[in-house]
Amino acid sequence: MKPIWKYIFIVFFTILVICYFVFSLWYFSGSEKENVCRKLEIVLADRENVQLISQTDIAEILEQNDLNPIGKTIKHIRTESIEEILHKNPMIKVAECYKTPLGNVYVRVIQRCPKFRVVGFGSYYIDIDRKPMPVSTNYAAYVPVVSGRVTVSMVTGKMFDFVTYLVDNPFWNAQIEQIYVRDDMKIELVPRVGDAIIILGTLDNYQKKLDKLYKLYLKGFNVIGWNKYKVINLEYKDQIVCSKVSQEIERPKVVREEKKDSIIAKKL
Repeated sequence: MKPIWKYIFIVFFTILVICYFVFSLWYFSGSEKENVCRKLEIVLADRENVQLISQTDIAEILEQNDLNPIGKTIKHIRTESIEEILHKNPMIKVAECYKTPLGNVYVRVIQRCPKFRVVGFGSYYIDIDRKPMPVSTNYAAYVPVVSGRVTVSMVTGKMFDFVTYLVDNPFWNAQIEQIYVRDDMKIELVPRVGDAIIILGTLDNYQKKLDKLYKLYLKGFNVIGWNKYKVINLEYKDQIVCSKVSQEIERPKVVREEKKDSIIAKKL
């Protein structure tokens, strides 16, 4: 008899569990349909590094597109529609939206991250994915500046690699203030120390050119001074041509700050 009672107990327990799950599924699915969203939480996952858009901006986007979930029943909230409209914003890289059983709606946003600022035929950023993006009119992005006769193909190609090299090098990151592209497409560098203009020429072999200049800084300028020359030309192979220019030369205009887009030229 003992095995029979054991079998009956197992069958009874199994039926009880199945009934519980069926009831829970019916009860909670039914209550969720009538549940009303009471809270919208917007999280900027990377706000410590960059803030080109705010939680208020995101809430306004949802409101303008009739996607504010607060006060709506859960079944009428379309998270995919919220994600789709946020992905259209040029400051947003990733947008994720989800609902909770309690009726709250969460929006998690990852912003696009500017690599450097371009000031030439237009004014825009190049992000870390090599894609142009507009300048925010409300928030600052403290990034390097490339100015002059700049083209999109240039700043998304070799110039991107060059800026990355400067930023990753502690010495050049502190020394170079701005990159300027002349009308003949040659590159000039504006240093933070001294009045000299550094003519890099093309971006070909820029590492070797800067290595030569670094040695000059250490072994030459520390002895003879920083302000003796007006032009430092790195275009020539195996040598640096420094010119004492008596007349004033036109320095590239340094972009330091512009009202409304609050971009500030800082360390490269």
